[in-house]
Amino acid sequence: MSHYRRHSLEPSIDSITGKYRDSLTFRRDDDVIDKPDSPVRPRRSSSSAAAATPAASGSSSSSSGSVSGKPAVTSQLTNRSHSGELSGLTGSGTKNRNPKPGHRRSASAGTPLIYSGLGFSPVSNNNSRGGGGGGSGATSPNPGVLPTGNICPSGRILKTGMATRASVKPETLFTGTANYGHGNIVRNAGKTKTSATMEIGDSEEVKKAGNEMYRKGNFVEALSFYDRAISMSPENPAYRSNRAAALAGLGRLEEAVKEYIEALRFDPCYVRVHQRLGSLYLRLGEGENARRHLCFSGQCPDQADLQRLQILEKQVRLCTEARKIGDWRTVISEIDVAIANGADSSPQLVACKAEALLRLHEVKDSDLCLSSIPRLDHRRTQEKAKLFGIMCDAYVLCVQAQVDMALGRFENAVLKAERAMTIDRSKNPEVVSVLNNVTNVAKARTRGNELFSSGRYSEASVVYGDGLKFDAFNSVLYCNRAACWFKLGMWDESVDDCNQALRIQPNYIKALLRRAASYGKLGRWEDAVRDYEVLRKELPGDSEVAEALERAKAALSSKSEEHKYLGFNNEVEEVSTFDKFNTATSLPGISVVYFKSSSNRQSEAISPFVNTLCLRYPLVHFFKVDVDESSALAKAEGIKKVPTFKIYKKGEKVKEMVCPSHKLLEDSVTHFLL
Repeated sequence: MSHYRRHSLEPSIDSITGKYRDSLTFRRDDDVIDKPDSPVRPRRSSSSAAAATPAASGSSSSSSGSVSGKPAVTSQLTNRSHSGELSGLTGSGTKNRNPKPGHRRSASAGTPLIYSGLGFSPVSNNNSRGGGGGGSGATSPNPGVLPTGNICPSGRILKTGMATRASVKPETLFTGTANYGHGNIVRNAGKTKTSATMEIGDSEEVKKAGNEMYRKGNFVEALSFYDRAISMSPENPAYRSNRAAALAGLGRLEEAVKEYIEALRFDPCYVRVHQRLGSLYLRLGEGENARRHLCFSGQCPDQADLQRLQILEKQVRLCTEARKIGDWRTVISEIDVAIANGADSSPQLVACKAEALLRLHEVKDSDLCLSSIPRLDHRRTQEKAKLFGIMCDAYVLCVQAQVDMALGRFENAVLKAERAMTIDRSKNPEVVSVLNNVTNVAKARTRGNELFSSGRYSEASVVYGDGLKFDAFNSVLYCNRAACWFKLGMWDESVDDCNQALRIQPNYIKALLRRAASYGKLGRWEDAVRDYEVLRKELPGDSEVAEALERAKAALSSKSEEHKYLGFNNEVEEVSTFDKFNTATSLPGISVVYFKSSSNRQSEAISPFVNTLCLRYPLVHFFKVDVDESSALAKAEGIKKVPTFKIYKKGEKVKEMVCPSHKLLEDSVTHFLL
């Protein structure tokens, strides 16, 4: 027989109402623990007792008579407890069959004791009284020793002719949980036990020890005991349930779910496990799975659990509707309500909140939110749940992939997106889209970096732009493209892309550095100083940032002095005399003199761009000379064709250009401005 008994000492994580108490205390065929063979001395079955030789039975009777001095009679054991303690003995003048075959008892005056048969030295058979001749047929290896299990009338059982010896090992009345009978004395039972006892007889004791640790809140120790009990009796659902309770106490909810499912595999109708598993699914935010177990076989769940389930289902429904229309603030509020009402360990709900934060361009908060989700390497493989039509695990991985991509962790993003596709084999469109976007953005970033490293900045900017078609909110691609514009001298475009990156990811260090440098190139020193001051706080030990800040402050101070001296610099000033021309070209910094003619088509075409440069580079002084009105000045400067530009630095002419393009003119100005 293979029987197990459901014990009532399982940790009471959630109490069971009286409505189910009766249904949980029934005995089943698998509720009784198998009893091992006796490690002390094999018992003879009824059939073997009947077949025993007269000599053997005579020996037993003779030994009994030699102690008590009275006729041997058998005693009936009554009211035996499960622990093996003897609650009473009855004796009569007639023979009664023992409840356990192979055990014979004798009644005598005084308190009877169960004799272990180990307390005497060997003596010759002729010292026995009353039937000593029958001792030769005894099976005991020591002919003069009383058989194990005989009852003696008192503690003083030594008789004349019997030598004594001290027992070298402690003798303990065995509890009766194994097969060698209630009341037998086992040597050293309190310290060492046989393998048979450890495998079966002690599993309940180990479980009880685990329960005691659980009640004290020592979940690690409790788990260790439950593991031992399961190793002794692996198909006992109560042990599995207790182990799951300890795992839940340690916060290892996914493992607890797995253990509860295993318990139900051995006992599909285990009501308490269904209730506990349903409560656990509520914490994990899986309403569908929770309802299936809480309402198992039509049973009404606990009202508190039912209320939590209804709130969870409502919040998920409202969250789904808000997500469809892009109302991300509402998504966050609904998720917070669901978590506050018990779904405090739901990876998919936390991921949903992180997705909403990402869409609101709060990337760092989104990443911080995801950091509370445990790794999904050991997730359960049964009872899969969905959110927004996507397998929960796949949805979590998709959100993690998008956040990784926004923060520049492209390799991690690709791996997670691929894992999500492996989990959600239905090829949900959202999962497919995430994988496609992540893959293309990662390729664009890799290819763009290669081109940038080889100095092909224009091509790199195009590749980064292609990547932005798949993810219009990727701050890394914007920042990388800004670096290309900076190298190409297109500082306005560089500032614009840095602004985009910083809107998506505020305090993005690289974007701040590139924008500050671009502001410097544009002569926008106030903006440059502001960015460098922010960087100084973020990078207090960076010497390069400190030096750049000092240069920007010095340039800002110099700009103020020049403005005070000139009184203008927001428009191109006209020069018509030699004195004013000499003054203009002798100013500190950079001066650009533009020789033009109102009747010349090329001059009229480039004049608006010169005005733009004047506004774009406030530290550069722009002047214009109309050759038709100031022909003497134009002749003295050797002007033969218009438009002609001359650049002066600290009073010295450094460059002259005739009919330059817009790009050449701006590149030349910025070159000498540096």
